[in-house]
Amino acid sequence: MDVRTDYLQEIRLFRSTAARRWFALLLVVLVVIPAVVDSYLVYLLALAAVYIITAIGLNLLIGYTGQISLGHAGFMAIGAYASSLLMLKLHFPFALAFPVAGLIAALFGFLLGFPALRLTGPYLAIATLGFGIAVAQILVKWESLSGGSMGIHPPKPSFGRLVLSGETHLYYLTIMMMLLMTTGAANLMRSKIGRAFIAVRDSDIAATAMGVDLTLYKTLAFAISAFYAGIGGSLMAHLVGFISPESFNLLVSIQLLSMIVIGGLASILGSILGAILLTALPYLLSGIKNLPMVIYGACLILVVMFEPHGLRGRWTKIRLYWRLWPF
Repeated sequence: MDVRTDYLQEIRLFRSTAARRWFALLLVVLVVIPAVVDSYLVYLLALAAVYIITAIGLNLLIGYTGQISLGHAGFMAIGAYASSLLMLKLHFPFALAFPVAGLIAALFGFLLGFPALRLTGPYLAIATLGFGIAVAQILVKWESLSGGSMGIHPPKPSFGRLVLSGETHLYYLTIMMMLLMTTGAANLMRSKIGRAFIAVRDSDIAATAMGVDLTLYKTLAFAISAFYAGIGGSLMAHLVGFISPESFNLLVSIQLLSMIVIGGLASILGSILGAILLTALPYLLSGIKNLPMVIYGACLILVVMFEPHGLRGRWTKIRLYWRLWPF
């Protein structure tokens, strides 16, 4: 028994050491990238980081908790406009407007979570879809606040006298937030809250029997997911430098859903892989007119048919094959 315990401890130590080495290598690569690629690719990587944050939040809701949403573009819009308007109209510093925007989106997510207590499947999907469409229409009509269809230009984020105006500065900001939010999500899923989310996903009745408060955890899942979307929307607003209601239409919600399906449900790594792939595809296929949307559809069909666990599942199989080779 002692020998087995020592062996397991050695394996855990090896894995943790290897994980730290890979993380250190990743940090070095992320820091060096702006010095070796052009400015547009730096912008594209920053945009991918924004989508990674939002996709992780959506995966926490759909993949881990089993609550579907087709209105996450609405939460992104709330975060983007809240952050921009707090800075433009109330003169909030970015360091304060940024988290407040995420909390405002989380509040709307918490309120939207109450229909999830009685709705499931396609009925919940329609409810969240209606929320996303309603947010976009309110922003279009409320011109005195949002600028209507003309949109607004968010100010550049700043910390004191340091104004983050260039692509490189904004890249480092989004990458730093992506790493923090990814680490937070990973730790959350290892906690009591994460285990409760998974229990709710697997069976409402069994979760209730184990003492899980469905009202609390379903609404909390919506709030956390909306917080991630609000943070992503706020970062996108300051990264792009312009937002309008059309920037957060139904296609954005479908794109986010595609990211976690292609990357892999109930997987943080899957969210990252899916977001990177679907952010890079339009750039890689920019020379061929109207083809990106065809590729989106083809990717979804191929993943559902041949790899239901997404890119994360394929990566797991490759690692397993590599470890067992040549046996």
